[in-house]
Amino acid sequence: IHAGDYRKMPNEDAVRAALRSAEIPPGQYMFPGCENKQDWGSEELQKRFAEGPVGVLVLRDNGMPNMGKLLGQWFLYCILIAVFVAYLAGIGLAPGADGSQVFRITATLGLLGHGFSSISDSIWKGVSWGVTLRFLFDGVVYALVTGATFWWLWPAAA
Repeated sequence: IHAGDYRKMPNEDAVRAALRSAEIPPGQYMFPGCENKQDWGSEELQKRFAEGPVGVLVLRDNGMPNMGKLLGQWFLYCILIAVFVAYLAGIGLAPGADGSQVFRITATLGLLGHGFSSISDSIWKGVSWGVTLRFLFDGVVYALVTGATFWWLWPAAA
């Protein structure tokens, strides 16, 4: 479902050549940009925004992405979310709690961790809402898996 999330940039070779010649280090950039808050309201910056283009650019290190490293980081991220879900569920649910209640609470917490983080990208970075909705769908799937896992593993009453 994410095949269309990122489009090929028109004139990609020219844009890549311009970025290479600018020797911009990996990082996250906003353009037009300004160095300090005082320049934010300047007439010059407002003119640059009106002229466009306006965007956010993320540059990574050169080379093919290391999928093993990225998937490992994703796995650790999922574990981190599960740790916080477990912490909050442990506060609100007793051992032996009804399975449907365990599922409902842990799946909801899982959705907050896995799905809602993408909404800020549409608000602040201009990511299309269609892309965000697809990531929310992913979040729902991960939340259902989280809820089902906690339901399955929830300790019995002492």
